[in-house]
Amino acid sequence: MRLLRFFYFASFALPPVLAPLAQAQQAANAPLPEIRQLMSEVDEHQKQLEKVRENYTFSTSQVVQDLDGNGHVTKTESREWEVFFVNGHQIARLVKKDGKPLEGDDLAKETERVTKAVEKAQKPEQEHSKEGQEINPRHILEIVDVRNPRREIYRGRSTIVFDFVGRKDLKAHGLSEDLSKKLQGTVWVDEADREVAHMEATFYDNFHVAGGLLASVQKGSNFQFDQAQVNGEVWLPSGAEVTVQMRLLLKGTHEHITQRDYDYKRFHVETQQGKDAKVVAETKP
Repeated sequence: MRLLRFFYFASFALPPVLAPLAQAQQAANAPLPEIRQLMSEVDEHQKQLEKVRENYTFSTSQVVQDLDGNGHVTKTESREWEVFFVNGHQIARLVKKDGKPLEGDDLAKETERVTKAVEKAQKPEQEHSKEGQEINPRHILEIVDVRNPRREIYRGRSTIVFDFVGRKDLKAHGLSEDLSKKLQGTVWVDEADREVAHMEATFYDNFHVAGGLLASVQKGSNFQFDQAQVNGEVWLPSGAEVTVQMRLLLKGTHEHITQRDYDYKRFHVETQQGKDAKVVAETKP
């Protein structure tokens, strides 16, 4: 009798407990999407969010370590930036060097540089010229071979994961495509939001700019970057790490760079007295 009562109770008590597990199992057993179609959806979703991203600013801190031939740190520098978006372009304003705010000539030069970058981004023709020149995961993943798709939980969310390798036979158009030919790595795509959550890539061959006359990146250089969901409405960079050995003109460098993105702020523009306007940070999304 006690055994019967136990099964009677369990038949009502267990389903609510097991339901999330069953749903998770069902999702895990769902067919994997076709990767090219998945990346097309990522591309489309990113375009839809570009206007939302332009309502956000965030801060970036970057630490650059110079390394010697044995990988030992010989010099450390830090930078802090304010980042915002204009017409789909990400623009960073340098605000601190080695913990000290910019001032004097350095501040004037940075203000001039950022002003020119904003003016350039606002030109309609930039919508066409930026493709193929900006280096970002979306452009890289359009033109590589993909393999080994699988589903994994990343930071508590379901992701579609796949490996990729650059195509040596690709006829490149622009820096992004040329660079992609020399990369291999792995990508984690958030399954629900169709956003690249994490990416790791390594140069499997040397990469030369202008035949190596301007710059060259050595085989084994690598990078990874992360994005995170902000306010439940947009994905923004959350961090990156780069180890690169390269030659720029006649100078060789070996650097390890870590980056952290934080302090995301949503803002809106308040118009006052006709033409006057100001940007106001929103306390709540």
